[in-house]
Amino acid sequence: MTFPRDLPAHAVLEPVADAAREASRITVLTGAGMSAESGIATFRDAQSGLWKDFDPKDLASPEGWMADSDLVWGWYRWRAELVRRSEPNAGHVALAQWQQRAHVDIATQNVDDLHERAGATVLSHVHGSLFEPYCSDCGTRAVLDAGAADAPAEADQRVPPPECPLCGGLIRPGAVWFGESLPEAAWDAAEDAVRRADLVLVVGTSGVVYPFAGLPAIARSAGATVVEINPVETEVSDMADHRWRTTAAVGLPALVARL
Repeated sequence: MTFPRDLPAHAVLEPVADAAREASRITVLTGAGMSAESGIATFRDAQSGLWKDFDPKDLASPEGWMADSDLVWGWYRWRAELVRRSEPNAGHVALAQWQQRAHVDIATQNVDDLHERAGATVLSHVHGSLFEPYCSDCGTRAVLDAGAADAPAEADQRVPPPECPLCGGLIRPGAVWFGESLPEAAWDAAEDAVRRADLVLVVGTSGVVYPFAGLPAIARSAGATVVEINPVETEVSDMADHRWRTTAAVGLPALVARL
């Protein structure tokens, strides 16, 4: 069932609200569209995407890191500063409020920290986090200053990565790169959450990046009701029981208010 975006909230929410009221366990899967209304550009947007001036493999692959670690580290520090300047939107806040009243697990593709800054607990950062860098040699987690003193002003500014205090290796960004396996614990937690859920919301994801894009199908096969919240048709749409054509910052606050 598809609900157009231009209908009033009370008209579009009833079947979804009923499913949410009846569910004892809810899992919310979030993608780049979740943070778009906070001003964070998505990777694939042709005009404002984060990759528009770069080959993604130069910035997000082990080969790119080996070829020019200063460029990669500088770009990710620049990107982290963009996130720090952004604020959680109403959708992030609504999920945090919902967690206070119900069993709501959040598994996200996003490497930002906007869910946490809104007060939510994230079960799984499936694609890693901008704010959890680690040593490229020994894997030791690094703690970096939260200030912006060393943040590059430009995306292509090279910044030498810091060295690991334990082994001397270079500290690398915490995001998962092309060609790398997902963190096993994070993936297992996300998969377990959709298998156990009565209701799975898929919010702001294009459904083209696997294996995350396969989670709605796993949820359906396990018996969950799947709801897509996205203003446009996506690869996830055919997997959803209900397709609500709205955005995260509009739909999620309306849903939580109905509950």
